[in-house]
Amino acid sequence: MPASPAPSSTAARVRAPRRDATANREAILAAAAAALNEDIDTTLESIAARAGLTRRAIYGHFSTRDDLLVDVFTRGAARLAALLEPVSHPDARVEIALFGATLWAEVEHIRVSAALAVRGPHRELVGTALDPARGRLRRTVERGMAAGQIRTDIDRETVTRLIENAAVSVLDEATRAKLSPVAGHRLVMLAGLSAAGLGWREAGALVEATPELAFEAVHSRQRTQAPPSERTR
Repeated sequence: MPASPAPSSTAARVRAPRRDATANREAILAAAAAALNEDIDTTLESIAARAGLTRRAIYGHFSTRDDLLVDVFTRGAARLAALLEPVSHPDARVEIALFGATLWAEVEHIRVSAALAVRGPHRELVGTALDPARGRLRRTVERGMAAGQIRTDIDRETVTRLIENAAVSVLDEATRAKLSPVAGHRLVMLAGLSAAGLGWREAGALVEATPELAFEAVHSRQRTQAPPSERTR
């Protein structure tokens, strides 16, 4: 049987731009996420410069600035939902705290843009991307209620929303007060546990007594779950 012909130079030229286009798109998204955290009104020119590209190159991937923001926010939300999926602990209270701590470990370095994602005009799209994580939290709340570990004076859906909103409020407070990563880590857990019905002393004691909730433990676990290119972040 005759050997297959070698790929033509034309085919090679066709394949290479595809790789370049993918790399450029990823560079644009990474640059946009970083630029938005520094200035929520950042321009496409600034994003392009950070990505090492031209404004025209951005329009080759995104029709408008708004389209770019939607992609940045929804991709971030989907990644967060994936990171929360394996979070688990026999004690529902600890699991709730771990949800908050995992969220904080992912977004504390982009807290401004993260707050805009969940509060801004694209919150419905972001919320849809976070639905799997919301479902996980809902099941945890149900388990904690059944075990008598968290409040049962209000319904499951309300408790779930209160815990979720507590985490979002920490993003706002962390930005306003310029909280350190460690302070934000602790606050997001205490806020979630408070929404779940724990008193502040009880919540603090639980956090202190649980090694899995330590700042370094959560961040170490986050690094091992991140893609190889992000593990040095």
